[in-house]
Formats: sequence, structure tokens, C-alpha cells
Amino acid sequence: MTQQFETSFKRIETKYIIAKENLPKVIKDLKNYLVEDDYPTSTISNVYFDTEDFDVIQDALAKQNRREKIRMRTYLENPQSDSQVFLEIKSKDEDGVGHKYRLVSNSHSITQLLTLGKIDETITDTKLVEEIRQLRHRYDNGLKPRMYIYYDRFSMKERKTNLDLPCSKVRVTIDQNLTYRDELVSLFHGNTGKPLLEDDSVIMEIKAAGRKPQWLQTILDKHGLVEQKFSKYSCAYHKSQGLDYAPRPNQESVGNLYV
Repeated sequence: MTQQFETSFKRIETKYIIAKENLPKVIKDLKNYLVEDDYPTSTISNVYFDTEDFDVIQDALAKQNRREKIRMRTYLENPQSDSQVFLEIKSKDEDGVGHKYRLVSNSHSITQLLTLGKIDETITDTKLVEEIRQLRHRYDNGLKPRMYIYYDRFSMKERKTNLDLPCSKVRVTIDQNLTYRDELVSLFHGNTGKPLLEDDSVIMEIKAAGRKPQWLQTILDKHGLVEQKFSKYSCAYHKSQGLDYAPRPNQESVGNLYV
């Protein structure tokens, strides 16, 4: 049986930086409401596509267009040339809600699509192909593999409940051992690179269709966790260019509201 994958997402994503020594206590409280995901542990390798001068990420930082990020992702520890990988385009609307669209193919086909506009039999999502066409037209100086980012992930999802209450579909991911490199930007050169965060820190991300439920905000408050403005790709870009970058409290987000 062919495994089915969700190809479009609309959700509010909020990030928190947690000291590793505090992580077990946070997870213990979360597990009163969450269970481990179907595949709770994974290794994630990403290749971000951009222009030679990083025009895509610079436009995103300037809040131009829809703040797109274009990446190729695999969950395999040692991917091969014919391994299944995802092409994902992330963007944000005017309300700060994140949208993600993806298709499943292989590394060669996705790279050919993004760099040359070539479409083969594995590329069947016409809507996403049109999105790529528009991006390639906007960045007519050429998209190319520009940054590699790797991390280990632990995932949890909301428990099913028999209560007659709407489910907020909360999902929580915790990423650690983050590394990046702007050389040998490929899925096939291992996961070596420079550290993206301090060794004693991890990133927790909350993904929800709407506002956070009360129980979740209570846990965040209990552990003194404040939403941070942080982007893995933006951080890697700044570090690769010798520029300062650090997580900072998000003063504009609605993510701290709850229902």
C-alpha cells in the first residue's frame, strides 16, 4: 500500500529555547496532554535553495513578498540518490500564519525543477510547480542549493479525547544537535557542520491550527518559557556571513493567546 502524505499545512508556529537540563521536566508536564508521535524520533536533513547572494532569505527578513523559504528535506539518516525526499515551500500570510506546501520526489528531480525548471514524471503537483515557476521568475539570477541544516527531532501530538470538545490539534517538536554548512550543500555529504545553537540548548516548536489551549500556556508559564523569534535558516545565513544573530522574545506574536 502506498503511504499517503499530507501536502499542505496551515498553522501557527511558535518557538521556544529550552536549556537541556530543564527539558525532562518540560516533557514530563507535556506528556499529561501529549503522546509520542507515530514516529517520535527522527533525523532531519534540509537543503535550502536560494540565490548566490541569498536574495530569498534577505527578502524574507525584509518581510517582502510572502517571506518564502524553499527547501528539500529528508528524514533518512543516510539518503541515497533515489531516496524519497520532500520539496517544501514555506510562507507566511499578513496575519503571521504559516503555510507549507510540499511534494514527494527524489533529490535529482527536485534540484532539476528548482535550478532549471525541468519537470519529470515524479513531479505531478501542478499548483506547486506554478509556485516554483513564479519564484524562479522573481529570482531570475538563479536558485541553487545554498545551505545545509541538520538536527535530531523528538515529536509529540495531542492525545485523543472522548470529550465533546473541539481538538486544537497541537503538535510539539523538540530539535537538538543543530548544525549547518554553506559548503558541500547536499544531502549526500553527511551531517557535519558548524553548531547553530549553544550545546546546552534545544528548540521547542509548537504547531497548532489556532491559538494555544489553556493547559499549554499554563505549562509554558510554569517553566518561564517565552516565545522567541528564531529561524533556523536565518540563523545559519547570519552565522555563515559572520553576522550576529540570536533568539529574541517575540513581542508581536499572537501565539501567547490561549483558548
